Amino acid sequence: MNFTEEYLRTNFIRISEDVKLGDNVRIFGFANLYGCDVGDDTKIGAFVEVQKGVKIGKRCKISSHTFICEGVTIEDEVFIGHNVTFINDLYPRATNGDGSLQTELDWKVTPTLIKKGASVGSSATILAGVTIGEGAIVGAGAVVTKHVSPHTIVAGVPAKMIRKLT
Repeated sequence: MNFTEEYLRTNFIRISEDVKLGDNVRIFGFANLYGCDVGDDTKIGAFVEVQKGVKIGKRCKISSHTFICEGVTIEDEVFIGHNVTFINDLYPRATNGDGSLQTELDWKVTPTLIKKGASVGSSATILAGVTIGEGAIVGAGAVVTKHVSPHTIVAGVPAKMIRKLT
């Protein structure tokens, strides 16, 4: 889908030409998307950034102020609350041992997967390399450091299992 310059200026949305948008995708002001795929009927709130290589499924809701970095895959029918942060680097550093700034060649993206129908509460932080299982719920403010089993509720810092969903 191509957006006119006027549309982008008036709606304060930055969507680069390499973004693949499904049908009926709704994106709200001050969003920044590049190099990603967004499935049909997905809603992306204001102040959201979606980086290259991200795949977002169909019928998802991505709430405002969320950061989805390279390496994240979000399957269909996933809810992401406000201000959720994904992390893709297990050992982040600004510089190399010699003091030079790191580039993309100096680190490795660690993939993260959010399975179908999962929900991630507002202000949660999802560390690199985890899978949040199908239908799982992550409580608001949780820090997810390990895989979350399907149909499980987790919460806390670090996130721990509260109970299984029936």
